[in-house]
Amino acid sequence: MKSFLSALSFLTFIPTLRPASITQRVISNSRAWFPLVGLLMGLALVGIEWGARELFPVYLTAALLLAFMIVITRGLHLDGFMDSCDGLFGGDTPERRREIMRDSHVGAFAVVGGVGLLILKYGALVSLLSLNVAGKEWVLLLFPVLSRWTMVLLLAVFPYSRARGLGTPFHRGNTAIATGAAAVMAVAAAILLGGIGGAALLVGISLLALLLGQGISRMLTGLTGDNYGAVNELSEAAVLMAAVALLPYGLIVPLHQIFW
Repeated sequence: MKSFLSALSFLTFIPTLRPASITQRVISNSRAWFPLVGLLMGLALVGIEWGARELFPVYLTAALLLAFMIVITRGLHLDGFMDSCDGLFGGDTPERRREIMRDSHVGAFAVVGGVGLLILKYGALVSLLSLNVAGKEWVLLLFPVLSRWTMVLLLAVFPYSRARGLGTPFHRGNTAIATGAAAVMAVAAAILLGGIGGAALLVGISLLALLLGQGISRMLTGLTGDNYGAVNELSEAAVLMAAVALLPYGLIVPLHQIFW
């Protein structure tokens, strides 16, 4: 239970545990619950969309959904994306790139990258909500699950590039069981909520995350906490865009509807 509460506290603004009760083992094991926390975010998105569509056009509803995701995560992942943009594009050595990412100042690459990402997400959400097809709610449920799975995947595959940092506790202890549990949750959510299309989104976003992780790791000799957040943000955008393309063809259908 502590591991779940730790995941909820880390990935959202909801305080759940006293700092003294959060050990390194609890933090490391919390990755098992990342997809479930994503699902809870998805449920909130569905509720917001259901209420807002009765009052507002899709443009404002999409803005509310985007703002909710920024607020619920305290902007943590967006900040990681912006720091990664500054570091990866502003430095010429692994040491210099990590140094830039630690700097609290916001550079030009961060601003351009952050604005571009938000525009892309907003456009994807507007496109999704504008589709005159059933199943949009399944996408809203699913994309936060898959994006948070990518962070678990990167934690399992790539080394950490700092001696100490926000991601250090996640790389200590026996993590295989927690990673396996997260994988089971992600696969179950993808298939149960999205059927064939959901499974395709899971495979596709996992491959994309691995490619991004490989590229970043080569530039930094490992990954940092900022990079996990960056890949999460890019994964959200990628899943939304792919879902907009798949949904009109009836490829994202919950498993129970396939057999009815």
